[in-house]
Amino acid sequence: MKFSMDCELTMSKKLEGINIELLLNKSFDLLNKGAPPGAGASIKKSRVSGDKVFLTIESGRFVRPHDAVFRLKNFLSQHLGKEHHIGVKEINASHYEIEFELDKEPLKDFSLTFQTIPLLKEHMRSMDFKEKTCHMHMINLSEEFLKNNYVDRMISLIIDKINAQHYEGKAEHWELMWASPEKKNAWNKDPTVEMEKANWIMHRGRGQWIFGPMATRILKTFESIVMEELVTPAGFSEMVFPKAETWDIWKKSGHAKSIYGEIYYLCQPKTRDKEYWEDVIDTYKITGEVPLHLIKDKIKEPIGGITYAQCPAFWPFLDGRTIADESLPLKVFDRSGTSMRYESGGIHGIERVDEFHRIELVWSGYPEQVREVRKKIVDCYKHIFNDILDLEWRMAWVTPWFMAQEGLVGVKDESEKRDIGTIDFESYLPYRGTRKESEWLEFQNASNNGDKYTKGFNVKSQKGTELWSGCTGIGMERWLATFTAQKGLDMEKWPKEFLKRFGEIPTEIKFL
Repeated sequence: MKFSMDCELTMSKKLEGINIELLLNKSFDLLNKGAPPGAGASIKKSRVSGDKVFLTIESGRFVRPHDAVFRLKNFLSQHLGKEHHIGVKEINASHYEIEFELDKEPLKDFSLTFQTIPLLKEHMRSMDFKEKTCHMHMINLSEEFLKNNYVDRMISLIIDKINAQHYEGKAEHWELMWASPEKKNAWNKDPTVEMEKANWIMHRGRGQWIFGPMATRILKTFESIVMEELVTPAGFSEMVFPKAETWDIWKKSGHAKSIYGEIYYLCQPKTRDKEYWEDVIDTYKITGEVPLHLIKDKIKEPIGGITYAQCPAFWPFLDGRTIADESLPLKVFDRSGTSMRYESGGIHGIERVDEFHRIELVWSGYPEQVREVRKKIVDCYKHIFNDILDLEWRMAWVTPWFMAQEGLVGVKDESEKRDIGTIDFESYLPYRGTRKESEWLEFQNASNNGDKYTKGFNVKSQKGTELWSGCTGIGMERWLATFTAQKGLDMEKWPKEFLKRFGEIPTEIKFL
């Protein structure tokens, strides 16, 4: 890494008769503090004009100029303040050039993105890449810009963007762990289409479905199986997580880095006053149309969004707190409402929806406890999928994109335990084609998130050692898609163990 910054320090009054050069020479040790010998920052040029001190500061990886200049600010204020009553009023950087090496070459240009960010638009003069080297040139940086460490964050963002370009989806980090025997499937029809024909379900807007009595009974049977065979035996306690997630939650969970194109935003009205909304009400009464163009000016900026991943909303319950050993491993679950995720063009049938119903299990404890809980959960899933639902499915070890970007790709230890990452459960959908050529459906997963959440929410243990966490979201729509794709809609072909739990056939709604 190479850094070179031209900056100016505006003093509280003119520096007449003061030998600044001599004073700056005394700052050598200060600018090298915390760095290997000879690897700190250095002042390459300096001059004084009136009440300003102009400096060119250069450095490598350690004590970067935007850090060094604040050391100098304190140093000069301390030495000039006592004798001359002079302090540093303001810092500005007229030019800042940065060059750093990358692990990978960028696959496509993204430098123009920085020109569209208001914060950077007036400051970024150029950014270019030559093989694995990035060069940035910024101008007119304020003291606030330097102090808030935006420079280092930009470097990290560039590295993240390039790593993201090289992460081409789960297939790149996919490893088969186990597969069930091939099963004789009841049919090869698309269950969504057939359930619509049978009035079991009804499409009600983009990625949203109404489930009739029969489909709902299947979903509720899944839920009872989960409760009886997994949640209760594994000792999970029920909680209610909020379904409105505010920005502070997503900042700590890490989701705020990327989810803007996938969430349903929540906006509050600016007021409940009836007169304020009178034009909207009157327009609707006259036209019979909701005047969205009027509404958009009467609502506040988004406070966040509808729950996206379900478990982040739980973590404020632990935020900044210390968990007693007697409560570890902590095991809770939520089934109190829907989650929503904008899938754009990716919606399809009941297996990829915008609004979905999920039972979310979250656990936290010392690393070995987190591993053990996930192992028990995986064993419970095996029992349910093999012995009760009789599915054709497989398990794969994958790494979610957010972990891949952090370099956490499929960590194993010597005893072949799986650590940080996700186990995906995938099902064969006969209507999509052959087993080898068709895309299987990820209908379940179980994740070990390491310290991602416990660090983000500053959760501590009684012993003072690190805590980990895990989660598994049981998506009812995905289970329904898997079950009906393989077993069909004819109850006579459904597994006996499932039928034992199904109960009486619900009364269907008939239409004329």
